[in-house]
Amino acid sequence: MFATLILPIAPIFLLIVLGHLLRRGGIPSFEFWNLNDKLVYWVLFPCLLFNKIATLDFSGGELGELAVAVYAGFAAAILFSLLLQPFFRGDKPLWTSILQGCARHNTFIALAVAEQVFGGEILGKATLVTALLIPVTNIAIVSIMAVALARREGGSLLAAVLKDLARNPLLIAVGLGFVCNGLGLEEIPVVTQMTTILGAAALPIVLLCVGANIRVKAMAADLRTMSIAVIGKMVVFPAGILTAGMAIGLDESLFLAAMLFGLSPTAASAYTLARAMGGDAPAMAGIVTVQTAISFLSMPASLLLLQYLLAQ
Repeated sequence: MFATLILPIAPIFLLIVLGHLLRRGGIPSFEFWNLNDKLVYWVLFPCLLFNKIATLDFSGGELGELAVAVYAGFAAAILFSLLLQPFFRGDKPLWTSILQGCARHNTFIALAVAEQVFGGEILGKATLVTALLIPVTNIAIVSIMAVALARREGGSLLAAVLKDLARNPLLIAVGLGFVCNGLGLEEIPVVTQMTTILGAAALPIVLLCVGANIRVKAMAADLRTMSIAVIGKMVVFPAGILTAGMAIGLDESLFLAAMLFGLSPTAASAYTLARAMGGDAPAMAGIVTVQTAISFLSMPASLLLLQYLLAQ
C-alpha cells in the first residue's frame, strides 16, 4: 500500500532533484532559472489558478466545511510561530523565516500529488483549498513580516503592506477567478484556452524551479531552527486540520485534499520573499531544503495513516 502512494509521488520529487542538478550544472544557465522563477510566479501559476477557480463548482456546499479545516491548520501554525517569537526577540529576521517555514505551504507539490496520486476529483478539491489558502496565507504572512521587520523596512508600514498585497499576482488571479465564476463566465473565448495552455505548463516547470532554488549547503544551518520549522509545518499544521476535520465530520475526499496542503513542505517562494523583505534568506533556504527532503517519505506515510483512520 505504501508503494502505491510513494511511486506516483516519486516522479514529482525526481523533477525537483533534476531541477537542482540542472542549476548546479549551469544548464541552460543560472540566469535562465532566475528568470524562470519570475515566469512561473507572474504568468504560469496565476493562469493555472484563474482557470481552475473560474470553473470550480461551488454549489455542493463544501466550501464552508473545507474552510474550517484548512484555516484551523493554518491558524495553529501561526499561533505556534507567535508563541515562539519571544525566544527570537533579538533576531527578528530569523523568526520571520521560521514563521514562513511553519505556516506556508507548497501549492505546487500539493497539486501535483493530488493529480498524480488521486486523480481529477481530488485535484479539483485541492484547487478549492488553494483558493481558500492563497489569499489568507499571503495577506497574513506578508502583513506579519512587514510588522516584525518594520524598523528594517522604514517608511509607512500600512502603505508597504498594502503595496505588497495589491501587486501579488496570485491574489489577483484568485480574485479574477472568483469574479468570473460568480458571473458564470466559465468559458471565455481565447482567454480560457490561453490560460489552460499556460496553466498546464505551470506544475512541471515550477517543480524544476523548486529544485533549482534548493540550497544544499543551507542544510548545515542551525539545527534548532530547522527542527522548529519542521514541527510547525509537518506536525502542528496537519494536526490542526485533522482535529477540525474529525470534529466536523469532513468528507473523505475533502479531508485528503486539505491534508495534502498540511503535509506539503513550505513554499520554495518563501526564500524569495525572505530575501525581498529582509528576512533570514539562508535560514529560509535551509528550511525549504530540509522540509522538501523529509516530505518525500512523510507525505505518503501520513496519507496512508489518514486513509486508515478515515476507514475506521
